[in-house]
Parts: sequence; C-alpha cells; structure tokens
Amino acid sequence: MNGEFIYHITTQLQWDKALQLGYYEADTLAKEGFMHCSTADQVAGVLERYYQGATGLVKLTIQKDKVDRPLVFELAGSINEVFPHIHGPLNLNAVVAVTSI
Repeated sequence: MNGEFIYHITTQLQWDKALQLGYYEADTLAKEGFMHCSTADQVAGVLERYYQGATGLVKLTIQKDKVDRPLVFELAGSINEVFPHIHGPLNLNAVVAVTSI
C-alpha cells in the first residue's frame, strides 16, 4: 500500500489557497518546473533538511494514480537520491489526506 502514495510538505495557508483555486501549485513549480514530493521513507529527511523550525506545516498524502500531470522519479544530485516530482499543478482529487505536522 505504501507504494501507492507520495507526500508533499506545504503550509496550511498554501493548502487553503489551493482549496480556493481548485488546484495546488508549490512555489517550485514556477522556479524549477516541478513540485518536490517524497516517498514515505523520505519525509523525515525532507523535514529535517528543509523545514527545521517551520510552523503551520501540513503533509499532503497524494495517490499516485490519481495525479493528472506527469509524475517522474528523478535524481536529486545534491543527496544522490531519487525523488518523485510532479510536473504541473496538482489536481485536488489526488490528495487523499492532509495531516498537520
């Protein structure tokens, strides 16, 4: 069951905005052309590396087969690990859970 899902960390404010817009876009989509996601095993490391001391965060649980845009597993050279990236806005019906962290 674990392989069916990927995860994305964002803020409650950004998620609330997505609910109003009808889709979700991370800031990296405009800058890098994709949104960063993680497998279940990668979430803790991502939180440790990029979100230390951050508040108001939520974890989106995304069902991979419901994502409308290309979902590509790509190498992050800085840590030599493969991560899932969504190349385009995320359709909200792919998000099956939102968890405060």
